[in-house]
Amino acid sequence: MAELDLGQHCQVEHCRQRDFLPFVCDGCSGIFCLEHRRRESHGCPEVTVVKERLQPETQASCACSLEGCAEKAPVQVVCPACQRSFCLRHRHQSEHRCEKLETAQPRMAATRKLVQDIIGSKTGQTARKRRKGAQSSATAAKVALMKLKLQAHGDPSLPQTERIYLQVFLPKGSKEKSKPMFFCSQWSIGKVIDFAASLASLRNDNNRFTAKKLRLCHMTSGEALPLDHSLEAWIAKEDCPLYNGGNVILEYLNEEEQFLKNVDSYLE
Repeated sequence: MAELDLGQHCQVEHCRQRDFLPFVCDGCSGIFCLEHRRRESHGCPEVTVVKERLQPETQASCACSLEGCAEKAPVQVVCPACQRSFCLRHRHQSEHRCEKLETAQPRMAATRKLVQDIIGSKTGQTARKRRKGAQSSATAAKVALMKLKLQAHGDPSLPQTERIYLQVFLPKGSKEKSKPMFFCSQWSIGKVIDFAASLASLRNDNNRFTAKKLRLCHMTSGEALPLDHSLEAWIAKEDCPLYNGGNVILEYLNEEEQFLKNVDSYLE
């Protein structure tokens, strides 16, 4: 009796099973039984090609240029001063010890001197009023601090001993007039701005070459605080300090603007 035609043999070695309706792989064009129809089960070379093609994409990331940092960012963050890329934690000039940071110091020093000259130009009765006003501001900040601790938003993982509470007045045109927040005393002013912008859902283009940048301004002098200074340093200042429990202003300024005008209008 002639052998019945039961189809073709499976091409997998040691299988050789016959199938009446064999499966033809669209990757390697081989003929296989039902058990070995999947590409992985019969060692199809097309599977290896696909894996090799996907591997560079899954490993794609941007390494931090700071020596000793092994973090990688999903997107490239380029410092506008030194043109090197860094992770999110080291994107500020002060945090990656930017080699171009010194070029900005003369302007910052001139700005600080201008503020000191403005404050020091008033003598006699005006000076006494200023000292009395500073004492009043410190007292008002202590009273406000108790309320801020109950309402402020911030990173709950920060230790209480490192928290600085501020009433942050938001840019003109914002949905909210102000928002109570707390920050780490060790943070730079640049990091404080980024964190505050995130809490208040504000547009923050400080890492881009745009016309206006978000700056943190002193409520008394209107000075735009230098981005590389620490928050703790401004709390400890003798002349025109920030107060834990005091007020600050977030506003968009042009690159050349170092002072905010009409400071009193934010309190109206």
